[in-house]
Amino acid sequence: MTEPTTLTLARYAASTTLEQIPEEVRERAKQVILDEMASAHFGREQPAGTLAARYVAGMAGPPEARVLGTDLRVSAPLAALANGTAGHADEIDGAHVVGGHPGATLVHAALAMAERQSATGGEFLNAVVLGYDVGVRLIEACGGLFGVKERHHLNSDFLHAIAASVASSRLMGLAPERYCHAMALATFQANGLCALFQEKRHISKAFCNGQYAMAGVSAALMAATGFEGCDDVLGDPHGLFDAWGTDGAGEAVTRGLGRDFAVMGANFKFVRAGYPIHAPVEAAMSLVARHAIDTGTISAVEVGMPARALRVVDDRRMRNICVQDMLSAALLLGGLPLSESPFPAVLDDTAFAPLRARVRVVVNPLLEARAPNGRGAVVTITTRDGRKVSEQVDHPRGHSARGGVSWDELAVKWRDAAPEQDVDSWIVASRKLGDLEHVGRLSNLFTNQP
Repeated sequence: MTEPTTLTLARYAASTTLEQIPEEVRERAKQVILDEMASAHFGREQPAGTLAARYVAGMAGPPEARVLGTDLRVSAPLAALANGTAGHADEIDGAHVVGGHPGATLVHAALAMAERQSATGGEFLNAVVLGYDVGVRLIEACGGLFGVKERHHLNSDFLHAIAASVASSRLMGLAPERYCHAMALATFQANGLCALFQEKRHISKAFCNGQYAMAGVSAALMAATGFEGCDDVLGDPHGLFDAWGTDGAGEAVTRGLGRDFAVMGANFKFVRAGYPIHAPVEAAMSLVARHAIDTGTISAVEVGMPARALRVVDDRRMRNICVQDMLSAALLLGGLPLSESPFPAVLDDTAFAPLRARVRVVVNPLLEARAPNGRGAVVTITTRDGRKVSEQVDHPRGHSARGGVSWDELAVKWRDAAPEQDVDSWIVASRKLGDLEHVGRLSNLFTNQP
């Protein structure tokens, strides 16, 4: 009799250790952890991050884990909620080649549980790698980000709640059968209709990742207490595969475990904007610099993208996921510094609206054929004297297909974004994460703003 897929995944998860993870994978995971924790510290001052901290501060509970960017300690589920929300509060956190924002959920769920359990830095690191392996595979098993969105109208990041329950269960040292229950219990607590992308202020979009982190932590705690769910929530009738899976879903979840580490597909952001906007901004700013283009002479800007990426960022109400808004601001201001948002101040510039009206977004047939789920772009700028110049960026800076990032690049990013913080201490502790006797030695560096 074939073993249930949920139990196979649980047995694998319970057996994982830091020592089994290749060095290059550990290094990438450390970079992801630093970037996600810094994103939450940074996002604490954004509307979603501020609201989340205020909400959890009013809830009773043991002081188990830190709300990053503050001196506040709350229960592990509430810390996961607050930090996951702040982590995605301003689109500065990482993305993934499969899509979505796994780190905002997985890193903060694992961090909250690691603090609660007084885990070592190595145990935390292992849990994050494990969380990526589970969450990314679940999304692939359900047809990828766009498949989940187009077929079920759901934000695929909700599947990371299940992965967060697995990472949390590993930190608690649960038996494999308890992992199975935790995964089932997580499915009751997480969802997200894609209508959320129609909001104006990037609050519920950020909150989703926090809610998924909280769901994973809560589910593991419930399973440890004795709560139960079905034994095979992935493969049982009316389970996850029946509800959302594609053909071969079970194989997709277990294929390559222990060999192909999903965290290696993590991408890093250097612009505070939705990920499909990064390549257009990079291409446009490169053209302006190389051809000495005066913004005032631009008569037209055409942005070619794959159709799916276009639909994510075309004329959206949230300005930082609207390609017309962010690209126009970048051209007008000479770039998009990490330390400040161009909105709403740039709206007072009388040149903004006319420039934005000249930006046209179209489907690029070559990119559509070559990489329909990609984040590439072709930007063509036409000037009033008839000059027309183009640049193609297949993968934006920080993309795993361009080799990811170096520690020096991350240091520069966060010094630019948070010049008042001791970023060097963040970097040093993150690089030594595997040797830390208590994960709190890292989280304690991300305290209140000076």
